[in-house]
Amino acid sequence: MEAFAVRGAPTFLHSSSFLFRSPSSSSSATRRSRVSFSSLPSLSRACLRRLHPFQQGTLPSRFISNGNRNLCMALQSDASSVVEAPLKGNELFLRTMISGMEKVYLSRNPTAKAILELVRKDDGEHICYDHFAFRTFGVDGHGIDSMAKIFLYFGYKPREELRFPAKKLRALWFAPPSTGYSENGTGVDGALPRIFISELLVDQLSYESQEVIRKYIKTSDSGYEHAALASTMGCLTWEKPLYSDYQLLSRESEYAAWTLVNGYALNHVTISTHRLKSHIRKIDSFNQFIHANGFKLNSEGGILKVSPDGLLLQSSTVADTTSFKFADGVTEYVACSYIEFAERLLLPEYKNIPDEEAQEFHRRDGFEVGNADKIFESTSRDQVTRKAA
Repeated sequence: MEAFAVRGAPTFLHSSSFLFRSPSSSSSATRRSRVSFSSLPSLSRACLRRLHPFQQGTLPSRFISNGNRNLCMALQSDASSVVEAPLKGNELFLRTMISGMEKVYLSRNPTAKAILELVRKDDGEHICYDHFAFRTFGVDGHGIDSMAKIFLYFGYKPREELRFPAKKLRALWFAPPSTGYSENGTGVDGALPRIFISELLVDQLSYESQEVIRKYIKTSDSGYEHAALASTMGCLTWEKPLYSDYQLLSRESEYAAWTLVNGYALNHVTISTHRLKSHIRKIDSFNQFIHANGFKLNSEGGILKVSPDGLLLQSSTVADTTSFKFADGVTEYVACSYIEFAERLLLPEYKNIPDEEAQEFHRRDGFEVGNADKIFESTSRDQVTRKAA
């Protein structure tokens, strides 16, 4: 599968119920139960106008409008970029926003909630989030920059672009400001996460799929201005979709179908295993720990995804499923979100630093397209319906 990253080059940005795998104390058997909740509401245009978003969060001047696309010079992720700009604005506002996104995510993804509780029980309050990930439609302003602009306002910096031609996707990740690498605190109160935002290249889809997506984007109007708000509230900014439209998109792009019903909701959070303190800080041990407690891991490309340099190790669960009631009255189980795990090893120049003294900038930064390509499959029908090993 063709996928690649562009480094040091210009980056172009186009513009209810769960299937719950609960932990087992004595075996790896998987128990399943369904937890109901109301399907995702849509934010009306009138409601959005009343809840008008963060207006200063516009893109910096280096994002030059070009029709439906924006031009951005991605900063290099090398030694010269270790020192970040300080966090801008009200840090409490930023952390409250991130906390709101996490709360919606955990309320709809019992697997993620149960795993976080298990890790805290085994390791204490040492959980740090490596990154938060979002999916978007790359059309009419609803792409990467719709979610990125509020993070940019607070001092996040764009890094490498990643491309996934076979999936018709592109992604960009953003490094947190200087306070983001703090070793103090846990969860959303600890180190600020990297932000990973992908977008579907809608104009590369079939005419039929493009028409479906554009139909809902039109009902959203300027909903892209409210991406962060929608994520913290768990709302769609477009009208609730028809089941027939969801099916049509599913046949061509499972990413498109997922985004249609989940919108700007947090796609996944990632635990930094190397920041844990117990034996599960090594990702192989972590994966064994998760599997032994009855959780199903994404097996696409192998349970453990390893970057070519061997320094970025990643794994993930498969997505929970949620009962979604479509606009035409059909109720169907659709993929929701999942949780990922990442271990970043020491860079060669820092390999002799004692592990307890190593800081995040000593470790491998960034993302790897080969790993990310397989992690995307955590919401695929093949993985969600696969029987646990």
